[in-house]
Amino acid sequence: MDWLTATQQLRHDGQPGVLVTVIEVRGHAPREAGAKMVVSRDRSWGSVGGGNLEATAVARARELLLSGTSEPEICDMQLNPHARAEHGRQCCGGVVRLLLEPLAVRPVIALFGIGHVGYELARILSRLPIRLLLVDSRAEQLDRVRLADVIDGTADVSIHHTLLGEQVLEQLPRGAHVVIMTHDHAEDFALCDAALRIGQPLGSIGLIGSAVKWTRFQAQLAELGHGPEAIARITCPIGLPGITGKDPASIAVAVAAALLDVMSEPKGRGAAWTDERGTSEEGSQRLEAARRRAK
Repeated sequence: MDWLTATQQLRHDGQPGVLVTVIEVRGHAPREAGAKMVVSRDRSWGSVGGGNLEATAVARARELLLSGTSEPEICDMQLNPHARAEHGRQCCGGVVRLLLEPLAVRPVIALFGIGHVGYELARILSRLPIRLLLVDSRAEQLDRVRLADVIDGTADVSIHHTLLGEQVLEQLPRGAHVVIMTHDHAEDFALCDAALRIGQPLGSIGLIGSAVKWTRFQAQLAELGHGPEAIARITCPIGLPGITGKDPASIAVAVAAALLDVMSEPKGRGAAWTDERGTSEEGSQRLEAARRRAK
């Protein structure tokens, strides 16, 4: 795999990386200006010259990955026997200037249910630099003619027609955001249950619906063995407080705004979905109250 294909693969997989480019060479060096290499947490593709030069570049790139920075960095490497080197000497005699550019990871949002509200939400989100998954059990909702203005947006859009949305949930990368708004409450509930069971941690889980619907879902999820802290990971209702319109476009704007708030938070906490920003203890108290009402 060459560096360009590697960059595309990392972007598709939602994995961070660093693009290392030789931007200037003075004197003798193993590679010319323009040579590139991509470094991930555990692999590298391409080459900027091998030896100490490349090993040092890889080590520094992984330090940038660990720090989470998005700022590029320039470093100069002396290729002579007197220069300090941790990974062996290179005696080419030249100086190489490297540009290290962190590759931004596109946030992943999976929409389950592309009905009236789901379609309007997809239209808004498709204008953002994200990876957007559209999932529905109804083939007609995923017709490419219907979704033409969604597909043509900035986002990387993929379409998934499946009767079992849980299969898509299982394939989501770590930190993906999930919005559940299907046409069927039974399908919604199955997705909520599956979202709490998958191994990798999700960024946030939002469920469209009323407080009555969520009260019933909380009691049913508890009956299936989900604890209060797990259930509190799901936010319902969803949407930025203050936007009260009930038409599909207004709901979509409210949900999109809340999603942007969630994604801007350092740890992707789901509390920003609504004005209910309580602690886990408060969430437990609400769950207990819901259980009592359900009896």
